[in-house]
Amino acid sequence: MAQFTFSQNAPISISADSKTPAEFFQELQAKSGYSFFYLDDWIENIEVEQNFQDTTVSEILDVVLSDTPFNFYILEEEKRVFLLQNTIIYDELPPSFYQTKDTLESTNAVQVQGNMPPPTFYNDEVSQTTQKFPVVRIGRADEQNLRPTYTLSGRLVNAQTGAPIPDLAIRVGGRVAVTNEQGAYELELPAGYNILSTSAMGIQDTDREVIMYNDGTLNLQLQESLEQLEEVVVEADAVRNVEDAISGNEEITSEESKDIPLVLGERNILEVAKALPGISSAGEGATGLNVRGGKTDQNLVLLDDAVIYNPTHFFGIFQALNPFTTEKVNIYKGAPPVEFGGRLSSVLDIETKNGDTQKIKGEGSIGPVTGNLELEIPIKKDTSSIIFGARGAYADWILKILDEESLSNSEASFFDGIIKYHHRFNENSEIRGTAYYSKDNFSITSDSLYNYSNRLGSVRWAHKLSEKSTGVLTGSNSNYNFGIDFDDEGNSDFDLNYAINESELRYRLRTRLNDAHTLDYGLSGKYYSVDPGSIEPKGSASNVEPISIDREQALEGALFIGDEFKVSDKLLLNVGARYAFYAAMGPGTQNTYQEGAPKSESTVQDTISYDSGEFIKTYGGPEARISARYLLAPDFSVKASFNNSYQFIHTLSNNTTVSPIDTWKLSDLNIRPQKGYQATLGFFKNLNDNMFELSLEGYYKRMDDVLDFKTGADLLLNENVETEVLQGQGKAYGVEFLLKKNKGDLNGWLSYTYSRSLYKFDGETSEERINNGEFFPSNFDKPHDLSVIANYKFTRRYSVSMNFAYQTGRPITYPVGTFRFNNSDYVVFSDRNKFRIPDYYRLDLGINIEGNHKKNKLAHSFITIQVYNVLGRNNPYSVFFVTEDGEVKALQSSIFAVPIPSITYNFKF
Repeated sequence: MAQFTFSQNAPISISADSKTPAEFFQELQAKSGYSFFYLDDWIENIEVEQNFQDTTVSEILDVVLSDTPFNFYILEEEKRVFLLQNTIIYDELPPSFYQTKDTLESTNAVQVQGNMPPPTFYNDEVSQTTQKFPVVRIGRADEQNLRPTYTLSGRLVNAQTGAPIPDLAIRVGGRVAVTNEQGAYELELPAGYNILSTSAMGIQDTDREVIMYNDGTLNLQLQESLEQLEEVVVEADAVRNVEDAISGNEEITSEESKDIPLVLGERNILEVAKALPGISSAGEGATGLNVRGGKTDQNLVLLDDAVIYNPTHFFGIFQALNPFTTEKVNIYKGAPPVEFGGRLSSVLDIETKNGDTQKIKGEGSIGPVTGNLELEIPIKKDTSSIIFGARGAYADWILKILDEESLSNSEASFFDGIIKYHHRFNENSEIRGTAYYSKDNFSITSDSLYNYSNRLGSVRWAHKLSEKSTGVLTGSNSNYNFGIDFDDEGNSDFDLNYAINESELRYRLRTRLNDAHTLDYGLSGKYYSVDPGSIEPKGSASNVEPISIDREQALEGALFIGDEFKVSDKLLLNVGARYAFYAAMGPGTQNTYQEGAPKSESTVQDTISYDSGEFIKTYGGPEARISARYLLAPDFSVKASFNNSYQFIHTLSNNTTVSPIDTWKLSDLNIRPQKGYQATLGFFKNLNDNMFELSLEGYYKRMDDVLDFKTGADLLLNENVETEVLQGQGKAYGVEFLLKKNKGDLNGWLSYTYSRSLYKFDGETSEERINNGEFFPSNFDKPHDLSVIANYKFTRRYSVSMNFAYQTGRPITYPVGTFRFNNSDYVVFSDRNKFRIPDYYRLDLGINIEGNHKKNKLAHSFITIQVYNVLGRNNPYSVFFVTEDGEVKALQSSIFAVPIPSITYNFKF
């Protein structure tokens, strides 16, 4: 018999065509003459696609095992090949293995140079942890890439719903990472054996044994926890409150609003936001929020990444968001994340929850004026789901009890609906799509029917580009319109309409460079289309002249980059920059006016026509986002921030408070964009093992080119609206205090804000000045604002809650005298906003009754019994003046002047 001598350097040829991994290795063993040792299940998922010609065994194995966790070792003399799971067999020990007194001090230097770290000995048995899991081996040992630490990354999702788990803490010894909104994390771990612990709100705590051989990925599906939610939420929020670099950031979950008594028993995240420091509104029943002295149009309100222009119903009393489909809202009052722009005061980022991917679920409520329903339907188990939400109102009866004759004879109805689809392709890619619509109809007088609606849609694709980078591509469209249907006994019937539409495309990337630097960067583009208004005669008998204002168009874009820079364990920086660009576009016409003269029809110098797509005027500039946090102690930090921003869109209103028929105006040749600058400094402290959160933060804000109206301005359906408005300066400053108790039977918070909001309009002529060009209080300037929210649990089923609010009365302009001219009486008014209406205060109480917690019930119920305005305080909504028999009289109108009881039945299945 002929004898052959085989060597690993002897080339062989082998083909992978139509072979399973087992067949390939068997043929390799036969052709090479070596005996292979491995477990069958190791090679089941190895993809062998290559064909090898005149290649050595070692070279073949290098290629075949390159993307697997396996190494190999060849015993040449015994003609044996061993496949190794993750690890490496060494022929000799490294020089640093036996550490003497002389070599001990140089060990770290040796490791940095790439030699093997000192060996780690571990027990391959599963430890006694919160829940038992097999040991996980990460990475493939590489003799050329031996380091003392390796990077572990991955994504954590809810095993029941498939939804990512944000804000989950991952701990290994003293090292901590927190998952982002996509559930992704990254953590630097020592080579060898580690115990990895996870904990988050409503998620079962786990410990897992992890052995690090190299950089690698660990994706986990975690089970929901049956622990009480409030005890888990507090820990996560408390850590963020002290440790985050961004200050002025508030998060409210829909669940938090469940126990807070509000008008007519309606859950309302936006009303809860007003109980936080630095956030208020012009008054009860006023639409919009005023954040740190800013106007309502200076807030960017997003619903699943799409702008919602009016997120309220019924004069601002109800939110236009289904509370059961809403997950949470993040409010940024200071320097917002670098991806957001276009507004001066704040960002309200509202997120809809993902539907359950395991089973059909639902939730709903029946209240005095509205009915709400939410339904979650799995499309493909563990992969995709759809969630529906719908609300309708039967609110006409409530108008009958309002202390206002014009309203008591009115009608009102509204509804909103939302649908969201979520699909997870794999651990590295998911997509979601949201569609939303809301509509209001109300009639304040018998001859006018008002209506307004929001429509939006968004698609968001989140994907992982590499172990260190993720990307989010978002497309959205938003539309807001209102109309007036006027029908009286005369011949002046008409239909009036207004609409604004915007579309945006944004791509944001996040890359973790190393332990110290995490980059956020990307770009966005937005297209505006505004129909400023049209009026058409209604019926052949109407003598109303049709009017249609030319459409406005504009482009807005931005490039942005930010770096979360961990300077040390105590100092964390979040530094970012944006470049904002804006262009007003044709077709259209623009007037130019005489320099130094007030803008009016008599001072028009020229009228310029622009073709379709031609740039009328461009604006733009750099924006800064700078935040810093320094830990004075593990539970005590000081934070500072500075940011500046541009706003290219404005509201036009001459009402004291926001109205649903206020119009939006794009910057153009004659109306400049608003610019804002804000600086903050704050201290954040946790007490008594994170039972209490305490914060004190001050801010100063300056605003340029803010818009206000001239006295007697006519803004609606005005072709030359720039002649009716003024642009000036604003400043706001204040101190915000918050004390929050998170644990125990009694929880809630106390917030107090001292703030001022002042504006100045000083032109070259008296027509362009307000209050002689001096600073004066804004319509929403309320120096003192106090809120107390409290909830006390007697048992798991029974609790009582309280909501108390006090605010300084808002400014108002009073008549101070009269005079006669040409046999007519005229009123002389004070300087604008020189006086104030009476202070506002209100107390609400509620009783919350949970149904029993039997596991196999068809549905679980929750009943709230609430009384809004328990004290019956006749808080003034507005003060107006009439002249009777030559005498000027002041009259006061209120929205809810008596206690308003309500009972709401909530159910969940």
